[in-house]
Parts: sequence; C-alpha cells; structure tokens
Amino acid sequence: IGVGKSGEAIERAKKVLELLTGQKPSQRRAKKSIREFGVHKGEPIGVVVTLRGERTKELISRLLVARENKIPQSSFDERGSVSFGIKEHIEIPGTKYDPALGILGINVSVLLERPGYRVARRLRRSSRVGKEHVIKREEAISYFQSHFGAVVVMVE
Repeated sequence: IGVGKSGEAIERAKKVLELLTGQKPSQRRAKKSIREFGVHKGEPIGVVVTLRGERTKELISRLLVARENKIPQSSFDERGSVSFGIKEHIEIPGTKYDPALGILGINVSVLLERPGYRVARRLRRSSRVGKEHVIKREEAISYFQSHFGAVVVMVE
C-alpha cells in the first residue's frame, strides 16, 4: 500500500495489511525528496508484505473475488509477473469497515517463478535463468485461469 506520507496514514495501512495477511508488514522509504508532494528522502511512504506458499494462494483468490475474478491482459508482463489494483480494501471478502482505519486502495504484485530461479539471485556464481525456464505471459495467464478461475479481459 503506497500512502505517500508518513505518520498516522502509514500506521493505518500497516493495520489493514496485517488484518488481510496475518503477517507484520515492512515499511518502504522514499528514495528521494519530492518537494511538491512534501516527501523527504528516507521518510516512510508505504508498506508491503511478502507472502509465499499456501497463504499466497488463499489471499490471491480473495483478492480476485474483489475484482470479480477479472484481470486485464495488460496486467501480465513478459516474464510472468502480474500486477493489479483494488480500489477499496473493504471489497475483499472477510474484511469489515473500520472507521478508525478508513478505506485504502491496494496494489497487488504477484511474481511467478519456477524452482531454479535462485541461480540468478545468489551471491556466488550467479548466472542467467535460461530462456526456456523463464515463465512466459501465456503460462502465467493459464496458471491464473486454472488455479484461481480468473477471467483475462482484453482492454483496448
């Protein structure tokens, strides 16, 4: 959740993510100062949480219900990642409106990887992931359709 300012807004975003995921979120800080927005370098402006395994599948299915199981095809990139947004977190099943938290939008990014991707990230003897091993857009789309019942929509 990118809030754009620190203080109470960050704390509310933390609580929302913790309620959704059951994990403690980590803060993201501004990389540079932007005077027009009143943001200073190093100031916390967003919160993220990383999920893996079964928790991820359960949360993605809940998030897709909030989007009526529709994802635009433009949300999928060439390497199998998908990103989409939810305008109001209270649309997600299992969440209730809390006046103390308000209503927040959520940016969701899902990175799909096959076993063996660690060779690109490790510190010693890192190497490229082969062209055939990288997840392609079509494979990511078929994964979301088969595992989550997602409908991929063509957007013009």
